[in-house]
Amino acid sequence: MMGFWDRMEKIDRRWIYLLVGLAVIVPFLIPMKFPVSVSPEARSFYDAVEALPDSCTVMLVFDYYPSTMAETEPMAIVGARHLFSKDCKIITLTNIPYGAPSMAESVTRMVAAEYGKEYGTDYVNLGYKYGYTAVLKGMGMSIEDIFPTDNSGTPLSEIPMMDSIVNYEQISFVFEVADNATADYWISIVNAGYGVPMGVGCTAVMAPKYYAFVGAGQIVGLLGGMKGAAEYEILIEQEGTAFRGMDIQSLVHFLIIAFVVIGNIGYFAGRRHRRKV
Repeated sequence: MMGFWDRMEKIDRRWIYLLVGLAVIVPFLIPMKFPVSVSPEARSFYDAVEALPDSCTVMLVFDYYPSTMAETEPMAIVGARHLFSKDCKIITLTNIPYGAPSMAESVTRMVAAEYGKEYGTDYVNLGYKYGYTAVLKGMGMSIEDIFPTDNSGTPLSEIPMMDSIVNYEQISFVFEVADNATADYWISIVNAGYGVPMGVGCTAVMAPKYYAFVGAGQIVGLLGGMKGAAEYEILIEQEGTAFRGMDIQSLVHFLIIAFVVIGNIGYFAGRRHRRKV
């Protein structure tokens, strides 16, 4: 018996890598659908979007870097699906120069195709503009002054959807998806300064900071990490990438806990055996 625990204590790490790899691959092939509880912050976010007038204009902000796509992009996708399902007009933009304009383009075009939405009529991508403080304040006066063209260089005056959009007064809601402190500026400038309702989706490590903003009523709700995106998918009844990702995350966590337990049992059992010998 002690020989078994000695072997477990010295197990080849390649077996561990193999089991972790299987824990990642298997849920993609066989969905396990581990239960995901919906937080009050995610539900209040969903309720706020549900309460928006149909066909209103909203901003979906892609303030995240490619390195955090696994956590943040599912939020942007499910948010776009919910908004398009209500026939909202979506304006996308970003304060991040590295990859975010193209990610905004790819996400909105993909989701727009699912709902039969057309560029220029149902959504527009303004792209990136340097100097987020000046940009956010400037859009309070005139969006076209800050973004005279869209991401592909088409003048805003030639885009039908932007005919009646001047500034934040025509924006009903802002969904800020971020992996950095730009969310703070959207809250302090756009919400506090112009009274535009907004919700935040952020990485899991950032989420604790933004609970205070929910409590203060400065954001209507919060999506934290992949779990937040999975909660939103459950609420709109479209289980997607984040929900499957939670299967993977849960299974890997169970596996790690099992390794820790087995390793400790093996260590203490082996030490006890060696003392007797």
